[in-house]
This record gives sequence, structure tokens and C-alpha cells, in this order.
Amino acid sequence: MTDATGQKDRVPEPRADDGRARKPRREDPFPVKGMDAVVFAVGNARQAAHYYSTAFGMRCVAYKGPETGSRDEAAYVLESGGARFVLKGAVRAGTDLARHVAEHGDGAIDLAIEVPDAEAAYRHAIAQGARSVEAPHILEDDHGKVVIAAIAAYGDTQHSLVERTNYTGPYLPGYIAADPIVTPPAKRSAGGTGGRSPGRYFQAIDHCVGNVELGKMDEWVDFYRRVMGFTNMKEFVGDDIATEYSALMSKVVADGSRKVKFPLNEPAIAKKKSQIDEYLEFYGGPGMQHIALATNDILNAVDAMRAAGVEFLDTPDSYYEDPELRERIGEVRAPIEELQKRRILVDRDEDGYLLQIFTKPVQDRPTVFFELIERHGSLGFGKGNFKALFEAIEREQERRGNL
Repeated sequence: MTDATGQKDRVPEPRADDGRARKPRREDPFPVKGMDAVVFAVGNARQAAHYYSTAFGMRCVAYKGPETGSRDEAAYVLESGGARFVLKGAVRAGTDLARHVAEHGDGAIDLAIEVPDAEAAYRHAIAQGARSVEAPHILEDDHGKVVIAAIAAYGDTQHSLVERTNYTGPYLPGYIAADPIVTPPAKRSAGGTGGRSPGRYFQAIDHCVGNVELGKMDEWVDFYRRVMGFTNMKEFVGDDIATEYSALMSKVVADGSRKVKFPLNEPAIAKKKSQIDEYLEFYGGPGMQHIALATNDILNAVDAMRAAGVEFLDTPDSYYEDPELRERIGEVRAPIEELQKRRILVDRDEDGYLLQIFTKPVQDRPTVFFELIERHGSLGFGKGNFKALFEAIEREQERRGNL
């Protein structure tokens, strides 16, 4: 602000509660607005879009392909509340996208982050040692413009940095609005990108989990600290995250607002092959293992998704019959019998409790799967359920002959 003489007003120095001067808060060099999209490379985008529409209750809102001038790939944009998936499939052989699917199978190639200033975020990331994938550039159409850049992460994963403040189209320039693939459960809210599709079974992306090689977890934790200013939110090692046969180590990095959370896993030495080892083998290297989807009604979501063909991990009755569990979790919004019927896990910490359940892998390779999570105050990740979860995963590994 300036006064009548053109001089800047003096901003009062921040003071502590006792009146003493204190240092102003350091400005965040890499502010984020949240997850923009999870972009998948898939073998058949049309069929994948139908699966996530019917089984996950998502709504197709945008498309690009040969009909729109995209000669090498087709892409479908699906939304549920604030969660957005982009499913890309190669139209012709020999492209980078086709080679990626041939090597890795279906999987996430881009964990895109919405930022207020893509160019500034990119410059900071590169200055802190990030590897450039795509320099900042403008995409523009009749709906406005988007500034986008990209940096490399673990394996073949990247982070697009998306600035879409001045854009009102359905997704990005180059995409056209699309009709839902299946009959929508509700009318789409009004507006451009300000009116995301109402979430039927889930409303947002809670966190995205990456698997990296043995000895690489701390390296990537440091990457997110240096490049994005993320902090180490949680840490799970040793007996916390092991069974009789397999083990792993995990740390969770997150931005200051906790809108973007990236748990990172690496295998640990154990008697048998861990779920991380299995993933790395079948995916062909590091990559995103699972996406946690935040729901406000996990019971309804599980019932509907299971009826549509989604397979969830099984939890034995002994988990629910354990008196220590009932004592530890206290009162939750659903009777324990209702959770048991659906095989939903429950955990409580100092901030509240959460309900969670995990799908089996959603493609032929035992790689990518999903989590549904309903939070009631808890900021955790279900630490009390790790043993039950990993034993359930081990049972599936054993059935596949991969334990």
C-alpha cells in the first residue's frame, strides 16, 4: 500500500503475545493448493474409464483423442468431488506412452500438484536440484490459459506443476467436455473447473503412496524436503510395520497445510518377500503403489463398489473379536458388527479415529491398488491396523505364489 506521497506504508512488525517483537514467518518458497490430478498410463483408456466410472462411481468430464487432434493417445478425465483421474492410452505403437505400459503395466505416471505460480515453483525446484521434465509453458484456448511445468520424481513418475487460476475449461486446453460414460447419480454442479463432479463414493485424494528401492526412502524424503519444503509428518519402522515373514519401512512427507501427503515405502530385510518387493518386481522399478481416497461414508462406498465388482482385502473375524481392539477404539460411528460385515478396519490415535479398507490390485499385475479412508479427527494412517493389513496382503501374495 502507498500513501498520498507515493511512499509505501510501514507494515507493523509482528509481535508475540507478550508484546515483544518476533521474526516474521518465512514465506513458503513452494506453496501448493492441493492435488490437481493423478495421471495414469493404461493399456486401454476407454475400458479403464468405463471401469472407474462404473466401479468407483466417478464421472467422465473431459476427453482428448484422434477426434480432437491428439494423434498418438486418447485420454479420459474422471472426477469424484475434488479427486481427478486422467487415464491415458496409446493409440499407436512405438510411443513413449506405449513403451511405458509395455514395461510397467497400468500405473500412475504423474502426481500433478496445483500451485499458485507454476513458473516460480519450477524455478525453486530446479534450484534445489530437481530434474526438469518440462519447462514452464502456457496452454491456451477459449476458456483461458493454464501454465504448466513438470519435474522428475522416483522411477518414471513425475510431478506436473499446474497453475489454472485463469482457466474455466473442463480440464486443460486440448481437451473437450465429455458426457458421463454411465448415468450420473446427480447433476453436475455449475461452473467450469470450480464445479467439480459431486463425489458419489469418495470426495478427495487423501494421500498417494510411493514404493522405492531398498536404501532409497531417505533420499526421496530429502528430495521432498529440499525441493518442495515438505516435512516428515510420520515415520514407521521396525516392529510397527512388520509381520512374522515380511517387513518394510515408511515415512510420510507432506506440505504445511497437509493437503498433499506422500508416504514413501522401501522394503526391509525379512524372511520372505514383502509387498514392496513384489511391487518393485512386477512394476519394474519404483512407482506409485496406492491412492487413498477420502470418503464421508465408507459403509455405503464399500457396499456399492463391492456390488460393482471391486474386490477388497479380507480381514479375519479374529480381528473384530479381539477385546483389545474394542477397548482401544472406543465409540465409533458404526457398530463393530457393521464394520466386520464389510471387513473395514478401524484405528484411533490422540486426535480421533479413522475407518479404512484396501482393494486388491485393480489390474492383472499385483501393483496399483486403492484405499478408502473415512477420517474422524485422526491425522494418522492406521498404524494399529498395519499388522492385520500386511497379513491380509501376504495371504494374497501367497495365493499368487509371490510371498
